[in-house]
Amino acid sequence: MSTGIFDIIGPNMIGPSSSHTAGALRIAYLAGRLIHGGAKRVEFTLYGSFAHTYRGHGTDRALLAGVMGLAPDDRRIRDSFRMAEERGLQYQFHIDTKTEVEHPNTVGILLAGADGHEVHVTGVSIGGGSVRLRELDGVEIDLSGEYDTIVVKQYDKPGVVAFITKTLSESGVNIAFMRLYRENRGKLAYTIVEADQPIRRETVRTIFEHPDIVAARRITPREETDR
Repeated sequence: MSTGIFDIIGPNMIGPSSSHTAGALRIAYLAGRLIHGGAKRVEFTLYGSFAHTYRGHGTDRALLAGVMGLAPDDRRIRDSFRMAEERGLQYQFHIDTKTEVEHPNTVGILLAGADGHEVHVTGVSIGGGSVRLRELDGVEIDLSGEYDTIVVKQYDKPGVVAFITKTLSESGVNIAFMRLYRENRGKLAYTIVEADQPIRRETVRTIFEHPDIVAARRITPREETDR
């Protein structure tokens, strides 16, 4: 496995810890991109080390900032509570020190949109500002957010994955990684595609028009969206 300069130095950030501040913010940023129209209500459940040090390391402020789309080096992170109130974003923090988790820096995030639709995500901060989303609405996944990504929720039927890849190819998108996640055969599933090129909004809309696709959300790396 290759190691990049980002892995050695870590991110530019506001806060004392790359795992507890920058990593927490990035988890919440990715989660926030999965709710249509942005979150109007969010609940965070902190586990392991997050649960014990979240106030001292600013994890709570970072999580709120991430949901609102702030970058790790944005000085407004310190004022994220006030910003959330000004934006009408309702939030709650739950501390769980009893549940055993595989990684000490784990957070569960429940987001609700203006239409009442909810998304639940579990993420882990693995160090140096790098993160992984491990669960989406009860389905185990693996998403880093380091590539231009499309997350598709679909019915597990023949031809759906082929339609997704064909649409991306016709849009000039080369697939770097693609994974299909499902709990039961023939039920709901998730296709996660990480790409070498930006995925245009028009492409996402075309994919969403398929009758067996429930939702399609685009995630763009922060370096290309907030700078």
